[in-house]
Amino acid sequence: MKTSTISRRNWLKSGPLTLAGIAMLPSDIWASTVHNAQINNRPFLFDGRYKFNEFTPPITAKEEELKAILRANENPYGPPPKSAEAFQKEVFTGNRYAWKTLNDLVDKIAKKEGVKPEQIMMGPGSSDLLEKTAMVLFQNGGNVVSADPSYMSLIVVAKSVGGSWKSYKLLEDSQHDLDAMEAGVDENTKLVYICNPNNPTGSITDAKKLYDFCSRVSEKVPVFVDEAYLDLSENGLKDSMVSLVTEGKDVIIARTFSKIHGMAGLRVGYILGKESTLNKISEVTRGGMGITGPSIAAATTSLDGHDFLESCKTKIADARAYTIDYLKDNNFSYLPSETNFVIFEIPMEGKDFLEKIYAKKVAVRAFKFWDKNWCRVSIGTLDEMKIFTQAVSEIFV
Repeated sequence: MKTSTISRRNWLKSGPLTLAGIAMLPSDIWASTVHNAQINNRPFLFDGRYKFNEFTPPITAKEEELKAILRANENPYGPPPKSAEAFQKEVFTGNRYAWKTLNDLVDKIAKKEGVKPEQIMMGPGSSDLLEKTAMVLFQNGGNVVSADPSYMSLIVVAKSVGGSWKSYKLLEDSQHDLDAMEAGVDENTKLVYICNPNNPTGSITDAKKLYDFCSRVSEKVPVFVDEAYLDLSENGLKDSMVSLVTEGKDVIIARTFSKIHGMAGLRVGYILGKESTLNKISEVTRGGMGITGPSIAAATTSLDGHDFLESCKTKIADARAYTIDYLKDNNFSYLPSETNFVIFEIPMEGKDFLEKIYAKKVAVRAFKFWDKNWCRVSIGTLDEMKIFTQAVSEIFV
């Protein structure tokens, strides 16, 4: 299971992402997938090799005409006002590179997480870092072990550079099937990926069981735990696996400022991990170069905005409870969620459902897995959720 590392320049010349593909590095790959599916009128974003798939959303002529944008799990209340002020102020130093302020942010994160600065890699959002990890680890093939379904960003890129996906269906209570995943690790496994809480299901896996799993399996292969939504869960960061990093285990933890911090459009995230593992990634692709100075300033300020973040968490939880009550009252089958989204079964093909709900100026996502059609709705403001439930009622009732 040895992974060779080559220089950034040589990898770009010899790897699957050659000059013809440089224009579609990670953040562009997803947008390109959606656009190509739309213009080619494909019902699904991915081809038939995937057990899990997403329905292609309809093309929207004017985004500003949408009444409720509930498709990307954004925080409707952020960014914090003080972070917005810090962003605006930092614009005036935009003629300078932001290495000093980035290093200051890294130091602040290191203190917060209890790790060394060398155990942190910054990036423009956590998805960017997931994808860069996949680009590096799967350059010579191998498989990634993860749940069915799970967040596809890392998996799509791993497959695009020559890797393969070994997926394991979630348990009946929607937790990861850790026993099956551990048994699935073989001599070709390069990474185990766990999104916890999981996307698109919103479910969370028991922290103690996950800790024991990561501790054992990381002795064989790196384990990547994506905690993008953990702040929104009931126990919050108390259930983080970050202590495994401080123990020296080959575990990577991803965090983002896109969710609870309300900075999806400002693009800041980071991963924590073993220094040697992060060095392998850094040898090929840099992380922090893609973050702007104003975004760094906003993120640095937001780390101190505890009251604002807790207020957001409370309001999101209230709107989620309203949505779940609606689903219960109308006999929709849904999966348990500790995130800012809920997924539920729909008695209609996902493509048709998206056409109907977009026509009502509401944007959501629709998926196909376990031979069922699902709608995943992000939690917006309470008013937005009322617009959503009204639209659903008009479609199905």
